Amino acid sequence: MPMTERGKQTAAGPAGSAGAAEDQSGGEAPVELPAVPFGEWPSPITAANVAAGQVRASCPTVLGTDTWWQELLPGEGGRTTVMHSSGGQQTALLAAPWNARTRVHEYGGRSYLPIPEAADGYRILFANHADQRLYLTGRGKAEPVPLTPDPAELGPAALRYADFGLSPDCSEVWCVQERHEDGKVRRAIVAVPLDGSAAGKAEAVRTLIDGFDFFAYPTPSPDGRSLAFICWNHPHMPWDGTELRVAPMQDGVAGKSRPLMGGQRESVLAPMWRSNSSLYVVTDWPGWWNIYQVGLVGEPPLALYPADEEFAAPLWQLGARPFALLGDGRLAVAHGAGPARLGILDPESFELTDLETPFTEIAFDLSADGDSIAAVGAGPTTWPAVIRIDVAGTSEVLQHHAAGLPDTAYLPVPEEVDFEGPYGQIVHALLYRPANPEVAGPAGDRPPYVVWVHGGPTGRVSPVLDLAKAFFTSRGIGIVDVNYGGSAGYGRRYRERLRREWGVVDVYDAIAAARWAVESPGADPARLAIRGGSAGGWTTLAAVTTGIRRGRVFSAATSLYGVCDLRSFAATTHDFESRYLDSLVGPLPGFETLYDERSPMGHVTDATCPILLLQGLDDPVVPPAQSEIIAADLAAHGIRYAYITFPGESHGFRKAETISAALEAELSFYGQILGFSTPGIPELKLTTPAGDEGAEKPGSSSRSARRQGR
Repeated sequence: MPMTERGKQTAAGPAGSAGAAEDQSGGEAPVELPAVPFGEWPSPITAANVAAGQVRASCPTVLGTDTWWQELLPGEGGRTTVMHSSGGQQTALLAAPWNARTRVHEYGGRSYLPIPEAADGYRILFANHADQRLYLTGRGKAEPVPLTPDPAELGPAALRYADFGLSPDCSEVWCVQERHEDGKVRRAIVAVPLDGSAAGKAEAVRTLIDGFDFFAYPTPSPDGRSLAFICWNHPHMPWDGTELRVAPMQDGVAGKSRPLMGGQRESVLAPMWRSNSSLYVVTDWPGWWNIYQVGLVGEPPLALYPADEEFAAPLWQLGARPFALLGDGRLAVAHGAGPARLGILDPESFELTDLETPFTEIAFDLSADGDSIAAVGAGPTTWPAVIRIDVAGTSEVLQHHAAGLPDTAYLPVPEEVDFEGPYGQIVHALLYRPANPEVAGPAGDRPPYVVWVHGGPTGRVSPVLDLAKAFFTSRGIGIVDVNYGGSAGYGRRYRERLRREWGVVDVYDAIAAARWAVESPGADPARLAIRGGSAGGWTTLAAVTTGIRRGRVFSAATSLYGVCDLRSFAATTHDFESRYLDSLVGPLPGFETLYDERSPMGHVTDATCPILLLQGLDDPVVPPAQSEIIAADLAAHGIRYAYITFPGESHGFRKAETISAALEAELSFYGQILGFSTPGIPELKLTTPAGDEGAEKPGSSSRSARRQGR
């Protein structure tokens, strides 16, 4: 459909059909746009453009006039550098081959920490991806020097570190250590000396706190006499149940800790000291992650701003702080139900005031110093970027993106929609209609739509720019990105819709999203596809295998490193998620039958639609065997499919060439299955059963008729 104003369209027929452009200066007759089949619209957005735009910033830190963040560089093989901004100058502090990326929990998180020097300036501590040792940058062009021992005797990357903070006397870094030894994983809060003495002497790394399966947020009190931290044990995940504990400290040695808040059915996160005797902390015991004040001497917790909003996000990665302390005692917070915005919360008056920023979404990852705040913001038509904003509302975008954006008329407007899922449950989703200012779809024709399923499954999608979506929508393919039951951002009750129901609630919500797309924006019911990565790949595969019990809905499916066999996944995945299935499906032993019933493996039939499988070969979370299992099942049943592997890629694609190749393969796959041509895109070779070459594809008859009339 042609665009008149941003978000307004003229059309004759269903969304995306032929229409006419309006002259905004007024008076002149509308200009009819050429009609081009959906999926074949010419687009300036290439897969290479998408890959170049995947430069991502995270974990900002502000100190005085300096701001740092870590930045993913797809064009440099997916490595991460540390960026520094001061006085309008932006500098990359780590050159190749250095790669600031921790593998704690395999999902990593904050991988660096600025260390103030006695003289003016800072050095940078960081975890190097290749060996997982901690390093400290020298001055000028000096090579980084190691701070932690070489783990070679235990195995490659056997000692990992994350969630860094300075000790009260600034002589050590206190952080989470993850130790892989003899097939077991152990974690502790440790102290790493900054003088380099532990580089060749492992015993110089001191253990402060141990005895739990997981740790996060080691936070010393201002006077150094107490250490607050978050901990939890298997089988819980940090959004299920955690504890806030405090240990007394004397001469850098921790005493026995005691619990202050939390439990098996309460998720407590992000402790921050208010004074030497009280803390601020986030807890979801009222049903939403809200901020509370809690003391050390037994006074009841005090809610600072009780609301049906989230003031934190699931703890998938270590080191992010969802709120930060300003110089005047107020708190910079990210909050919202769904998209999050930036606000200032006064703990004395309990008033919350939002700040104006150039972005519609703020990440739950804030830093503050004095009256300055550093954050990562995003919007529907702007690159995600690091911003620095003061309490008066003056903001500056610090991160400079080399990749240019296409004309905003090619970018879809995300629409937040709710619809009724199974059993009357409300499902949240984002709708992305086809958008292209140069062409329109044939009158009376309906566009193909793809249901996108996010990972996690305790995750969330936001209405912000994703050029990968525009890659499809600018070609005439609509998208419904569904925040199925179990997604974060809508309170604990919505998250727990998925408890013991993974493979049911998520699948039925995705199917409901597809049916809603047919009824509301006017998707072609014969040309519906579904795609997802990781847990979203599981939902995708389940929707076209076990979900077929509700009738075939999807004509094509794309799984990016998705789970297909629950039993083998439980036995082979990494430690952090090794007991996740206890809450998502049920514990083993005892629930074997349910694991088998829910798994896509063993449920491929002649009615299963064609499937594209994309897999990184170095994935420790969802090993390649998961994709290999479903590929063999598809081949055995004569289902058309393609299985593409990417050496050197882990869980989630980071390299520009991988991102580009995966997108082009996906578009070619949809074209072949849903019945449209993809000029300029390499044709994906599908494994096709003998005698099936002439089989009609969804939409192929209508495509032939359209071409004869062009």
